[in-house]
Amino acid sequence: MPTGFHVLIAAQFVSGLADNALLIVTIARLDELGAPLWWAPLLKLGFTLAYVLLAPFVGALADAWPKARVMFVSNGLKAGACALLVAGGDPLLAFTLAGIGAAAYSPAKYGLVTELLPPARLVAANGWIEVCTVGAILLGTALGGLLVSPSAQTAAPWLPPLAQALPTGGTQLLPALLTVLALFVLAGVLNLCIPDSGARYPRVAPGRLLRQFADDNGRLWRDPDGRVSLAVTTLFWGVGATLQFVVLRWAEHSLGLDLHEAAGLQIATALGLIAGAVAAGRWLSLPNATRVLPLGIAMGLLVPWMTVIEQPMAAAPLLAAVGACAGFFVVPMNALLQHRGHTLLSAGRSIAVQNFNENLGVLALLALYAALTAAGLPLALLIWGFGALVALATAAITALHRRHTSQGARRAPLSNATPENA
Repeated sequence: MPTGFHVLIAAQFVSGLADNALLIVTIARLDELGAPLWWAPLLKLGFTLAYVLLAPFVGALADAWPKARVMFVSNGLKAGACALLVAGGDPLLAFTLAGIGAAAYSPAKYGLVTELLPPARLVAANGWIEVCTVGAILLGTALGGLLVSPSAQTAAPWLPPLAQALPTGGTQLLPALLTVLALFVLAGVLNLCIPDSGARYPRVAPGRLLRQFADDNGRLWRDPDGRVSLAVTTLFWGVGATLQFVVLRWAEHSLGLDLHEAAGLQIATALGLIAGAVAAGRWLSLPNATRVLPLGIAMGLLVPWMTVIEQPMAAAPLLAAVGACAGFFVVPMNALLQHRGHTLLSAGRSIAVQNFNENLGVLALLALYAALTAAGLPLALLIWGFGALVALATAAITALHRRHTSQGARRAPLSNATPENA
């Protein structure tokens, strides 16, 4: 891998760590303010809505400017969201601002991967990217739990005078917020160290962006490999984002853990995911990416076992197994989608389409989860429902894809694909 890719990996890990630690700290801020339970999913809804609404514009932005510069400015927006919380601002507004930064960051990050590396290296590269991205989601959640623990809130004796000097709105979470802010600053410094790939694309007139985005979306869904990989990753990220809240709630209510302990339990999922992603990067090639589809069914069948577990020690192996299936499953699918998107469209535009669909799935399932939680649906039924959704939906996607290939539909060879950066 080129040196620039390693710097990109480091920047992605630190930024993702800060994003997800900020989520837990913001949930703790809602608890501190006495907000209702169903407000917590609204944080992710506001964050994800930015991906959906800004998708037609951020892809063009990532292609119009050096991608490392776009990533630096995006991290600045996330740091601004953290600073808003330090100043006592509204948690929902602050986390939505962080979502705007993340929406602009993603096409630049993934687009840079396709520019720095040839198609033959994309599965291996995505193994590292997904280890960093999803690992940062889970480890950042654990870090956030540690930061909001009572011991962490009283660990810095120099903070009380600082708290009096800042308009913090009376929060006790100042140590946690300043730690997350420092992580965003570090991620910004790493962004400045990423080399420019030199790739440039024709700029699109602002008035044509929405129409071009609609055309790009249709083109990727009509492509056989693009369709199956986009359907799978949309399902995966929608269910995964929702299960993050489900697992936290399950650990608190079924295992008797505090929020910071429940967040720490997800380290087991992170370790399993790392193992699965590394294995996929080592043993799978891009033409064989669709062979992992049955693993999505297995992952869905594992989820309902949460309902019969009552001890944290028994929960860890189950979460590790779910993580391993997820890592081995999503890495080749993501690499296939990136390759087809870059071939048919451009680096930034294809990732913007991917983000639009995946986060639309996140929005739909988070809205469903928030509604079911507000309606008082038992947690066990929620867990069974999401497990069944993963298994049945993946089975349907697999059956349709196999029917398509068995009928001899013509598919563009991955090794001979040529760019169509229209």
